[in-house]
Amino acid sequence: MKKTREEIIEYINSLEDYRGYVQFSHRPINKEKDIFINKDPKVENENGFIYEAHFYNGQEPIMIRQINHSWIVSKTDISNVEDSDIEVYISDIKGCPKIKMAQIWEEEADEFCDRMMVKKLKKVVFAGFEDGK
Repeated sequence: MKKTREEIIEYINSLEDYRGYVQFSHRPINKEKDIFINKDPKVENENGFIYEAHFYNGQEPIMIRQINHSWIVSKTDISNVEDSDIEVYISDIKGCPKIKMAQIWEEEADEFCDRMMVKKLKKVVFAGFEDGK
């Protein structure tokens, strides 16, 4: 779904029980204002714009990305993702927990494998912080 600048801020501020982070266009991530580990996300309408944001509620990741003059909101079902398909990464921001990313694989016939079904990576999505929140 597409949203305007005002709609995306309103959307983010309406999220309940989601944890994640926001990256603004005009400044680095601020641990106090942009990372939501133990609280619902709340952002202000700043001089810059939200370049991207990722949230997770334990079941469904939400990805928000600015494209041209609007923002795209993408939700992904990861209920069938196996634990082995979740990777943990160290954050570049001091004092922040490690970030979990879920890999979404789909089987499809591969022309280079005699049309056998092989798993191919389709998407990688934010799956929360390592401490489970």
